[in-house]
Amino acid sequence: MDEKEMIGKELAKLIDAREAFLAYLDASIPKDSQGIAFDFSQHPTLDAKSVYEHFYKLDYQARKIRGFVVSKMDLKH
Repeated sequence: MDEKEMIGKELAKLIDAREAFLAYLDASIPKDSQGIAFDFSQHPTLDAKSVYEHFYKLDYQARKIRGFVVSKMDLKH
């Protein structure tokens, strides 16, 4: 696998992690009357462990891709 394919694969993982996180939020927090924004007026409770697990996967992929970009673009981090 060349570098371009590897980065594409990692970007796909990032998108999957983001979609899973948003799906969790959609399933756990009701929407407003227009069905667009989250409605926090009822103070929904989220499972902190689940939120952290979703966030960690998303953050891990973002940091991994950041490393590729910093290296490829010869940037200081």
